[in-house]
Amino acid sequence: MRILKHCLTLALVLFTAFDTGIAQQNPPPNIVYILADDLGYGELGCYGQTKIRTPNIDALAKEGMRFTRHYSGSAVCAPSRCVLLTGKHTGQSFVRANTEGGGWGPNEPEGQTPIADQVLTIAEVLKTKGYQTAAIGKWGLGGPGSAGHPCFQGFDLFYGYLCQRVAHNYYPTHLWKNHDVDVLGNKYFAAHQKIKEPPAESTAWEKYSGDVYATDRMIEEAEQFVRQNKSKPFFLYYPTVVPHVAIQVPEDSLAEYEGEFEETPYLGSKGYLPHPQPRAAYAAMITRMDRNVGRIVSLLGELKLLENTLIIFSSDNGPTYAGGADSKFFNSSGPLRGLKGSLFEGGIRVPMIARWPGKIEAGSTSNHVSGFQDIFPTMCELVGVDVPADVNGLSMLPTLIGKTNDQKHHECMYWELRNKQAVLCGDWKMYRVSNKAGEIKSHLFNLKSDPSEMKNLVESEPEQMNRLIQAAKKSRQKSELFPSPFESTTD
Repeated sequence: MRILKHCLTLALVLFTAFDTGIAQQNPPPNIVYILADDLGYGELGCYGQTKIRTPNIDALAKEGMRFTRHYSGSAVCAPSRCVLLTGKHTGQSFVRANTEGGGWGPNEPEGQTPIADQVLTIAEVLKTKGYQTAAIGKWGLGGPGSAGHPCFQGFDLFYGYLCQRVAHNYYPTHLWKNHDVDVLGNKYFAAHQKIKEPPAESTAWEKYSGDVYATDRMIEEAEQFVRQNKSKPFFLYYPTVVPHVAIQVPEDSLAEYEGEFEETPYLGSKGYLPHPQPRAAYAAMITRMDRNVGRIVSLLGELKLLENTLIIFSSDNGPTYAGGADSKFFNSSGPLRGLKGSLFEGGIRVPMIARWPGKIEAGSTSNHVSGFQDIFPTMCELVGVDVPADVNGLSMLPTLIGKTNDQKHHECMYWELRNKQAVLCGDWKMYRVSNKAGEIKSHLFNLKSDPSEMKNLVESEPEQMNRLIQAAKKSRQKSELFPSPFESTTD
């Protein structure tokens, strides 16, 4: 199978396109793609957040382009990342839901459903053009030794969590560097605990932390990768774990929000770990992530690489409902309905910011309807490689560089997540959910007149509903790994 993948990537070299000015740029542009984890549409200052401080990410928006209609690949982690890296939406992608390869104990097998060896990733495409590639953060698309391991999927360097379950704790015993365990020195403790009442001694909360905060090690590895490859074109994929719960943050960051909010200690009732100041800690996690974004930008400036680097920031899905995070208090979804796990807008519409001095207009905003599947073809066009025929996405490069007349648009966009299915065609969106008895609840919205999805038009617009059901049928390919309750009506 690895021979087949080699042939596919070789074919991309043979069919390289040379007719775009950017593709001929010498040296080729560096690419930094930063992916937050469960960051909501409304959790950045540049998207209306008032309680959480994100000055460095807001600066990216001020110096680049902010997208208002960008969609994640899915409403949960692994399938969303699969869409991002392969350019195929969840009706055709290899991984379409979160799965687990083991349990929660310290000696359980790590990993989720691995991407198959024959699946082509954007990292493999970029390597055909001479890029050095790194994935630093949370992977979730194949555990140790599997075909889905990032080092088998085009990345020269991986550092971080291979397994999403292990990533539920910001003070893990270890992370992975390529195929080797990096022992951090933290003592093991379960990432999901409950207590009946707040402990009398404040020091009792210390058992939910450790000596080494995982994201601190990750940003150090990212900086080292950039320094080592400053003279070569590089692709840094930085999928940080923030602000996915558990709520955990070092004391120096927590102190930045000390006393700002009314607090009720979180005791673990919605999973993950207890925390005495959940609102302050959650805000501090995001602000610390913002600080790390600033570190990357500052390093690029120090190395005089900013002018030739495309930086993209986004989130893998909407904000969480679990672990003590207070999405209502922070207005985490902004004006949108729903949270992580749902295919309402709040579960899948995410912030996206792109910065590239001299190429992307500073302070600009785009309402171009786009999604994670578009990143793959965008990078292909950026470096001068023909887009594989089976990719669902459309390059966004014309929008990024201000050539909007050349921008192609999706006729429809598609999502599925186990018992859920959604289609967006123009202003119209269908969202269906099947329960265990096979009963289907259907929603139909006109997002132009009802962006918050409050008015269900299923009964009054049967023709539109049927049109979107047919679009779902056209979009979906059967998957043995991820069957759909809608197969009888869409396949």
